[in-house]
Amino acid sequence: MLQLAFLVPAVAYLLLFFGYPVLQNALMGFQEYTTRSFYTGEAPFVGLDNYVTVLSSGLFGTALLNTVLFTVGSIAGQFVIGLGIALYFHRRFPLSGVLRSLLLLPWLIPLIVSGAVWRWILDQDNGALNRFLGAVGVADNPGWLTSTSLALIAVIGVNIWIGIPFNTTILYGGLQDIPQDLYEAAALDGATGWRAFRHVTWPLLRPVVNVVLVLGVVYTIKVLDIILGLTDGGPANATQTIATQAYHLSFQEFRFGEGAAMGNVLIIISLVFALLYLRANRRALAR
Repeated sequence: MLQLAFLVPAVAYLLLFFGYPVLQNALMGFQEYTTRSFYTGEAPFVGLDNYVTVLSSGLFGTALLNTVLFTVGSIAGQFVIGLGIALYFHRRFPLSGVLRSLLLLPWLIPLIVSGAVWRWILDQDNGALNRFLGAVGVADNPGWLTSTSLALIAVIGVNIWIGIPFNTTILYGGLQDIPQDLYEAAALDGATGWRAFRHVTWPLLRPVVNVVLVLGVVYTIKVLDIILGLTDGGPANATQTIATQAYHLSFQEFRFGEGAAMGNVLIIISLVFALLYLRANRRALAR
């Protein structure tokens, strides 16, 4: 009984601050919840009307496509660059510890601050990036955040920059757990360089890779502050995602029921992806 008693505060905390908001959001998705509901307490049930409204909206297809492109592009960039940096720091060289510490800075800076700094860097008229490109004669003031063809690419690039430290840190920790003896044994068989990575590093790193990818997708698919800080979903909804659309419905148009329904759709997509990925990976490991 004493052991169970120590679990009570943790369970109470999870139920109060995680379980209740999730259940309330799920319930709100089936209600006509507006600003008036806060005063009157009246939020009539409307069944699946909120879901029908948001899913049949002409903007939902654009938001879903942007969410997929944003998530896939961010995860691919963060993982590939993070793995490359982790492999580089896996070797010993002077000041490697200092450089690894500096690499954490993008991860430690508040996201709203990162968004403000990158908005200045990517500004079309006075941004540092366009000034540099103009000085070297590469491009003539491209509208990174104002062009419908470039805005999503720019937002993905910023999110990659923010996520690289997380990927590098976790993957570097996984590399540290691989016994050096295995590399020495592989070298005796002629497996060095790429062959050593393919037959030694990658198989032993796959459990860590699974964690990085699943957490990365669950985090990236709901990114809100970076997009709001850079483009606010524009221009012309070019960077509108399911997360930003849920925010706009709830806190700009005050259609809380529809916003909750959109948020629930995002939760379902995240859960489905995580389950499918883990199941596919389990089958691959069983072969």
